[in-house]
Amino acid sequence: MPRHFVGPKLVVATHNRGKAGEIRTMLSGFGVEIVSAGELGLPVPEETGTTFEENATLKALAATRASGLPALADDSGLSVAALDGQPGLYTADWEGPTRDAMVGMKRIQDELAKRKVPDTDGARGATFHCVLALAWPDEHVELVHGTLDGRIVWPPRGTGGHGYDPCFQPKGDARTTAEMTDAEKNAISHRGRAFRMLVEACFR
Repeated sequence: MPRHFVGPKLVVATHNRGKAGEIRTMLSGFGVEIVSAGELGLPVPEETGTTFEENATLKALAATRASGLPALADDSGLSVAALDGQPGLYTADWEGPTRDAMVGMKRIQDELAKRKVPDTDGARGATFHCVLALAWPDEHVELVHGTLDGRIVWPPRGTGGHGYDPCFQPKGDARTTAEMTDAEKNAISHRGRAFRMLVEACFR
């Protein structure tokens, strides 16, 4: 039985204001006060895990240990089947030192071209992953894992979303996630699915 969150305060283990704002919006109906690790000046832990679950857990535990409050962390990435699951855990690293998503998208395209992967649905299959870890000060952790299947397209299309959205076309849709409205994307996205699972398990 998942542990129920009773609040009233939750640390979001991120220094990204946009991500903290997104989580505030998703949890706005539950009377939870959200504060980010960045606002509290908490250190950023080294991500030494070998899975999304391990990295999300270590980030959530680091935040709850440092703050004494329950903490929520996520770890997410894009896995491309023809690249043996890469970039996976290293999705952000593929964007280079300036964290430019176009650099990462171009690298994926270059790697697919090197391997002579044809531009077909089956050959360019990819999956977005999002793991959320909710940790308490007693170090109990609840985990959920949301995914979105699709394919890599080139050239990138659309101006919405963020990260690798312009080169990702969800299964069953002719648009990339960057060509969708925020509401359309959140209804199907890996992060949206993970949040709905977390809310169902721990906030209702």
